[in-house]
Amino acid sequence: MRYFDFHTHAFTDTLANRAVEGLSLTSGIQPATDGTVSGLRRKLEKNGIDRALLLPVATKPSQQETINNWAASVMGGGLYCCGTVHPAAENALEELERIRSLGLCGVKFHSEYQDFCPDEERMFPIYEKIAELELIAVFHGGWDPYSADEIKATPQSFAAVAKTFPKLKIVAAHLGGMKLWDDIEKYTAGKFENLWFDVSVIARYIDDGQLLRILKKQGAERVLFGSDCPWDEPANEIAMIERMPLTNEEKELIFYKNAEKLLGI
Repeated sequence: MRYFDFHTHAFTDTLANRAVEGLSLTSGIQPATDGTVSGLRRKLEKNGIDRALLLPVATKPSQQETINNWAASVMGGGLYCCGTVHPAAENALEELERIRSLGLCGVKFHSEYQDFCPDEERMFPIYEKIAELELIAVFHGGWDPYSADEIKATPQSFAAVAKTFPKLKIVAAHLGGMKLWDDIEKYTAGKFENLWFDVSVIARYIDDGQLLRILKKQGAERVLFGSDCPWDEPANEIAMIERMPLTNEEKELIFYKNAEKLLGI
């Protein structure tokens, strides 16, 4: 089986140690890599994963250009990258144009780190521009162990965005909303052709019965394998999907074919 990890993280070599240590202390989760790109590549190779998508996030408007330049510089050798814009940045729309020109695959958002809800109207011009540029929008979904208890990115908010922007390709991470499994079944699973889920870092939080229900309702053609490495070992999500009573064709879709189609590879 081939694997395309659609949800990974890394930092610049100078920032990696500090970033990983800080997030590890906040969450209590032992990271699977040292936070560097080279560390990520080693982990992917160890797990037989030949391609991955890197998802950087700007936590301040001033970080956009630097992060996007770095993301473009580390692409290649099976590593694809999204860019990032901050919702409060005055030049967010212009930076989206630059993300496209850099050859990045899409835009990563994290509501807790960037202080917004996905269905806020101030985000609408950004979504319109992403759709126009034929990029993808990747969102953190649900609870986050590194943030406050308030959950901003809910299945209800993704449903509103998917309905309002049918041409926007949306990937809602963590099965569409970490720990909001009942709401996923009620509001989003299987309801929108422009909404994909990734399965990153959910292995320790969901039981197999509910996972299978959501996978079946959503349809394997709109589910993406992801690990959230370094915040989980990719082997955990691989094993989780492997033990599901899915056909080999469904597993191939989840493990790599959907990623290829979504990114136009």
